[in-house]
Amino acid sequence: MKGIILAGGLGTRLRPLTLVTNKHLLPVYDRPMIHYPIECLVNAGIDEVLVVTGGEHAGDFLKLLKNGHQLGLKYLGYAYQEGEGGIADALKLAEEFADGGKVCVILGDNIIERSIYKAAADFRAQPTGAKLLLKQVHDPQRFGVAELDGSGNVTGIIEKPKDPPSDLAVTGIYFYDFDVFNICQTLKPSDRGELEITDVNNAYLKRGDLTSEILEGWWTDAGTFDSLFRASELVKDGGANNKA
Repeated sequence: MKGIILAGGLGTRLRPLTLVTNKHLLPVYDRPMIHYPIECLVNAGIDEVLVVTGGEHAGDFLKLLKNGHQLGLKYLGYAYQEGEGGIADALKLAEEFADGGKVCVILGDNIIERSIYKAAADFRAQPTGAKLLLKQVHDPQRFGVAELDGSGNVTGIIEKPKDPPSDLAVTGIYFYDFDVFNICQTLKPSDRGELEITDVNNAYLKRGDLTSEILEGWWTDAGTFDSLFRASELVKDGGANNKA
């Protein structure tokens, strides 16, 4: 299984900081933000990674990460996303890299405390489909939110709902089989003009080929000033991506 880190976007919620650099190169405590998703993948046993980025600061990733060997990667590649087409649009750029196999996709501003090694192993054993990692949050309206039945199974995913059906957010860590690239080709832009990853997940759900589990330990994104500050505090106080 290979890893894909989506690190594009304009980072408008973090301006003026992102006027001079890509959001994913900003510091989270003592390291650049992009280091954390790479470490997450390496700790899950994934050492071939593609970083999808864009904008005028894309070349800075190469300056920082080089070939990735110093971070435990066997292979590190780069892809460039033109414009702002959304997460699923960025994912389409990784089809050749995936080479017919399964992938773990992680948003570049997602930072976690624990390892996802078990979830990755479970998905390697899952014949087909997708797997999502869910986490209880106090502000689910900011995220894609899982709707559950009485048995705790996911029955729907709603993007940024005003009235969330649960407090379980879909974290920015996704596992997909190779069919994800066929699904991405069928998507239509949302009202935001983007190809939404929630539509990808709901496509797997509709065919009955989606599993989920609750992410252990803390999880945060770092896409706003508050969450960026919180991420730095969490890393400082408790570390991140521990293998245990």
